[in-house]
Amino acid sequence: MSATIRTVHYPTGGERKLLDIHNSPGGEGSFVLLWHGVGPDERAEVAPLAQDIAALGPTVLVPDWRADSPDDGRAHLTDSLRFAREFAGDSGRLVIAGWSAGAGAALAVALDPQFCGGRPPAAVVGIAGGYRRPARTTGAVPIEALGRATARVPVRLVHGTEDTAVPVESSRELHEALRAHGWDSSLSEAATDHAGVVGCAYDPTAGRCVPAADASVRAAGEATARVVATVAQSA
Repeated sequence: MSATIRTVHYPTGGERKLLDIHNSPGGEGSFVLLWHGVGPDERAEVAPLAQDIAALGPTVLVPDWRADSPDDGRAHLTDSLRFAREFAGDSGRLVIAGWSAGAGAALAVALDPQFCGGRPPAAVVGIAGGYRRPARTTGAVPIEALGRATARVPVRLVHGTEDTAVPVESSRELHEALRAHGWDSSLSEAATDHAGVVGCAYDPTAGRCVPAADASVRAAGEATARVVATVAQSA
């Protein structure tokens, strides 16, 4: 059965931004906050992945955010995290996942014990991310901040081996660094590209990623969904 989608608003500064809630009847009570990449207000780009995750049980919250805002998106990301925590309540089962620029932003939350109230996520999933640039949540470079983290949560990394936007070596490097610092980390690689890892294909006419029609690409997105759902259900 397909997951349902309910669109709400989350407050951020003096505005309210859109956020989609994907869930399936009988969901088991775990929650995933899923951040899209650097394109402004492009929650639709990760909607296929959100649907695949929700079909496996977790409730998935996907907010719009804008990397082109004066603070590089920090307020939107922080406020969407605050909204997701309130939505999840006291379950303590909120996983933060991010694709592309959203991946570094997600990992950085777990690396900064003081960020957004000092409550680490139950786990983090980084999808096709780069980790040597300042994160749009904390401003820290994730791979340089590993040694300062005090709460080592499970980290799951997913990356396409054919990714030319963010080469797979980025996740390989982070995975090895996480393990060297004693983190519970795993890396899943798929024979697909930057968009394919979330079940999409880049449409040059539209200038954005759209749901893929190719069965092998859809399968790659479904594999990513299983990684996210599994860590959410076990966290």
